[in-house]
Amino acid sequence: MEMMLLSFVGPAIQPEWGLTANQESMISTVAFAGMLVGAYSWGLVSDTYGRKKGFLGSAILTTSAGLLSAIVPNYTLLLILRFLVGIGIGCGHVYSSWFLEFVPTPNRGAWMIVFSTFWTVGTITEASLAWWIMPTYGWRWLLGVSAIPSIMALLFYSLVPESPRYLTTQGRLAEVRQIIENGAAANQKELPAGLLVSDHIKIMTYDNEPSESTALLADGKTSSSQRSSSSVLMLLSPKLIRTTLLLWFLYFANTFAYYGIILLTSQLSAPQSECDTPSLRSENIKDPSLYTNVFITSLAELPGLALAAYILDRVGRKISMEIMLVSGFVLLLPIITHQNEMITTGALFGSRMFISASFIIVCIYAPEVYPTNLRTTGVGIATAIGRVGGMVCPLIAVGMGSGCHQTVPVILFEATILLAALSVVILPVETKGKKLPDTLDLPVQVQ
Repeated sequence: MEMMLLSFVGPAIQPEWGLTANQESMISTVAFAGMLVGAYSWGLVSDTYGRKKGFLGSAILTTSAGLLSAIVPNYTLLLILRFLVGIGIGCGHVYSSWFLEFVPTPNRGAWMIVFSTFWTVGTITEASLAWWIMPTYGWRWLLGVSAIPSIMALLFYSLVPESPRYLTTQGRLAEVRQIIENGAAANQKELPAGLLVSDHIKIMTYDNEPSESTALLADGKTSSSQRSSSSVLMLLSPKLIRTTLLLWFLYFANTFAYYGIILLTSQLSAPQSECDTPSLRSENIKDPSLYTNVFITSLAELPGLALAAYILDRVGRKISMEIMLVSGFVLLLPIITHQNEMITTGALFGSRMFISASFIIVCIYAPEVYPTNLRTTGVGIATAIGRVGGMVCPLIAVGMGSGCHQTVPVILFEATILLAALSVVILPVETKGKKLPDTLDLPVQVQ
């Protein structure tokens, strides 16, 4: 919701504060810059101190900065606060990794799609709130109401269990046992008899001394800077470097295209006669067609999710991504040139349906590839690089796309989607039906 509201807040603030198109786009750009910082930082925090610690810090920051944004007196302070909100919501990938670590292998893809559906519910809810609040109460009330989910995350924090997989890699088996017993009791099941043990085995050299790789997998006696550099080195190890680099680009491309389509929707919702008249932007905020088009294209994500849920565990992650990217590419083609409202809305609806599904699939694929001790850091860095695409896309969709000059932005989005489809082809690993790895076994050379 905090990201979706940018489609409405920017166009509302521009005439009120007399902003240029570039200043308007900067409101979205700083939020993505914050997400870049947050995605990496919360990933490192969650791999070092636990998933729950990441949840808590994120909720506190997002709630406080989100509420303060609603009463901000000027443009500069708004940018600072939206940057802080971006840092807070940069923790989103940690929630996905946490949920993934509870889900059994056979139906993992379908359950992750169900989990991701709440992202879509948030975008639809935000579009509905904007439709109701913006014409009457204005953008400040929208910012305030949109902070409610973060407040709820704080209220329910104590009910959230830590990831048993994370605790296992840290050797905290008593806590794992307690969480499993609570889960069994809630599901009215009995645990099998026996002693809970960890299969987290240290890598040893031939002289039975812990190897350098073992040190990289150690559980918390290293400093944050050592753990950070070690994690990056492991992500770029020969076993992971190809997957890591391709995932970095796929996150960038999907973020760039997804948010580009969202911002294009609000930019292209005005009739052609209004395209070159900035003074009419304030009237557009009260025009129901803006909210209708954004609401309709937000609904597009639901059939995309349904299709992804159906094919993900059948054909695999890679083929599913290819289907979504190629379909999104084809459906976006008509609006390279200006079209009437029906064709424009239809093209944006279809392309958003498939690109949002592609985005969700890559967000499922990435944590399945990385081991538990690197999962949130690896996905966090990929998400951070993706946010670079989010930082750039407002400058393209809003800055270059203003005045209905959409040809160059749409061509750039299309080229990025096509390159993403080609990148999926050369991904080395298909994760369908495979168990989640807990550690990365690196080859050890003994002198």
